[in-house]
Amino acid sequence: MSPAFPIGGFAWSGGLERAVHDRLVQDASELRSWLVAVLRHGSLWNDAILFGEGWRRHEDHEGLAELSELGLALAGSAERHFETLSLGKAFVATARAWPAPVLERLPADVPFPVAVGAIAAAHRISLEDVLAAYLHAALSQAVSAGIRLGACGQMDGVAILAALETEIGQVIRDVSGATLDDLGTAAIQVDIASLRHETQHSRLFRS
Repeated sequence: MSPAFPIGGFAWSGGLERAVHDRLVQDASELRSWLVAVLRHGSLWNDAILFGEGWRRHEDHEGLAELSELGLALAGSAERHFETLSLGKAFVATARAWPAPVLERLPADVPFPVAVGAIAAAHRISLEDVLAAYLHAALSQAVSAGIRLGACGQMDGVAILAALETEIGQVIRDVSGATLDDLGTAAIQVDIASLRHETQHSRLFRS
């Protein structure tokens, strides 16, 4: 989950760039609220559930294929689809440095959370530990994007991440007992921002 792991995560903002452009996120407080919505009610909530299922199904070839199809179908925009697919493929390719049978069980088109969850399980990393790392990395990337977009400064960014630790812990507890029936989002404004970003003329990020 290190930013040095070469999967290109730094290139994506998940629609945040458009939110800043549209003045929906203008400062540290609004950035924090935006990220809480994404984590609790948006794409990161679905990612966490898909992650957990990928972790549990790491020995099931057909189960991973079905889960991957579902994960890609849940993408709310073309850029969100491209983002999770690109990161998933890059993660699998890079993880081949640590050979494991799970790499051959994963489909060619695999969303990012399914790939990370399944590979982590194959290497016997606990779900709670690796999901915490995954969510923290995703939020860290979003905060970094917010800093580059001028929504907050670096000290504010660290404070946002510290404040989100409790939220991450709660999501992990919720996901531990969740199933695919708990998938679903209510972060409509986030999804709209992601859709509008597709046609934004000048931009720093790919999503």
